[in-house]
Amino acid sequence: MIVTVGNTKGGVGKTTLAVNLAIARALAGRDVWLIDGDRQGTAQTAISIRADAGYTPGIACATYPDGPTLRAQVQQQASKFDDIIIDAGGRDSTALRAALVLSDVLLVPFAPRSYDVWALNDIASLVDEARSVRDGLRAVAILNCADPGESSTDNADAAAAVAEIPQFEYLNTPIRRRKAFANAAGQGLSVLELKPTDRKASKELNALISALF
Repeated sequence: MIVTVGNTKGGVGKTTLAVNLAIARALAGRDVWLIDGDRQGTAQTAISIRADAGYTPGIACATYPDGPTLRAQVQQQASKFDDIIIDAGGRDSTALRAALVLSDVLLVPFAPRSYDVWALNDIASLVDEARSVRDGLRAVAILNCADPGESSTDNADAAAAVAEIPQFEYLNTPIRRRKAFANAAGQGLSVLELKPTDRKASKELNALISALF
């Protein structure tokens, strides 16, 4: 399966999610390829840190911020992997557009802030374009960096607003604002590997994986 983690809005935690997803799938025994489609190369850096520390399983990772290159490489090498996770940069880029045409699933993280919800209309337009040339793209939105409280009105309001955007399926598997996610990714780890274990963070990641795959 090819999954793109993307949004035209920056600062919504795409790279942290992409790294966590890729490692979690590898821990489950899948052959995984993580593609960094952002010129900043943050996902590539995280995986380099992982490799230098000797953590296993190792994660194949490549950086293709250029759309035509990303498209060509995925088309040539997709059959070698069970899952491909593409971390697209936080803007309308050639890499994001190429990834949308290639992907089975687009995962759009958004934060419970009004301007993050408004920005979803921009990527909704890109979803329409991708679907015009490729059938079957599943586009799902997930609340990321959500308020920790179970009864947060900001979380509920943001989820209700996204439910009104027809291009997206809203996944009710929020990833809450927890230090464990950033701490793990900064070490080239998934929260599933972090010691001491953050059970709440692990439960949230596993719920998202179950909904996606």
